[in-house]
Amino acid sequence: MNRREAMGLLAAAATGFCGIAHAVPPGPGGSTLHTRRIPSSGEALPVIGLGTWQTFDVGKGQAERAPLSDVLSAFSSLGGRLIDSSPMYGRSEEVAGDLIADLGLRDKLFIATKVWTQGKNAGIRQMEDSMRKLRARPIDLMQVHNLVDVQTHLATLREWKKPGLVRYIGVTHYTAGSHAEVARVLQDEPVDFVQINYSVAEREAEQRLLPFAQERGVAVIVNRPFAGGDVIRRLHDRPLPPWAAEIDCSSWAQILLKFVIGHPAVTCAIPATSKLAHLRDNMAAGTGRLPDGKLRKLIAGAL
Repeated sequence: MNRREAMGLLAAAATGFCGIAHAVPPGPGGSTLHTRRIPSSGEALPVIGLGTWQTFDVGKGQAERAPLSDVLSAFSSLGGRLIDSSPMYGRSEEVAGDLIADLGLRDKLFIATKVWTQGKNAGIRQMEDSMRKLRARPIDLMQVHNLVDVQTHLATLREWKKPGLVRYIGVTHYTAGSHAEVARVLQDEPVDFVQINYSVAEREAEQRLLPFAQERGVAVIVNRPFAGGDVIRRLHDRPLPPWAAEIDCSSWAQILLKFVIGHPAVTCAIPATSKLAHLRDNMAAGTGRLPDGKLRKLIAGAL
């Protein structure tokens, strides 16, 4: 056990996170969502979260927002906690904040967003604006989006973490070509989370970044678990293979998500959706049996 792991266990004991952090309601079919612990604290998070890119960038109309309200309500009732946004995502922060407040879900959710600008003062203004839009103070997780001015913003966030303005800090990227730079940041900077792209069609993170994050005690959020939807479209009309039943999957979306969360370094995957049926399907991937190494190879070979 290294010093970081020991400190994480002490923090978990001090904050009451020796067991599961929050009681996780039954998922689809009455099954319980799997959770993974944040290495720096011991707090547990369900393995399926909710992204907001494109899907939550809507106006103020009831017709536009009602489906998203249904998605958020079901996400929480099925045991979901982590919802991820960014000032880069248009109106997504404001829409998510309004709906979370309307549904009374703030205390049940783990709210993550990002800073995406140049300069210390601009970063402070943007992060304060995100808190206002999301109606979340503190923010559970603030991440430096795509490593933009990363050292400047991480310095601010380390100062904000001391009085509890943010609970966790992290960095993000969504392209494999940036993984080496992300790894350098993990080497040099004390962060709690890294958010990266990873899917059955984008497996570059397996080579170094996922094992390195695990070694460094950094929680991993996975964006693009469906490779931007390309994989789902390719598999849509194909029948499920017989081995899908071995990991309790009834759809390709569940198989693809279980490939992602089946990696031991992954803490949470964040598929985005505005459709209730898709949300329920995604959440089911967080329950039941997960693939072992043999089955992960079969999933990868399905492409």
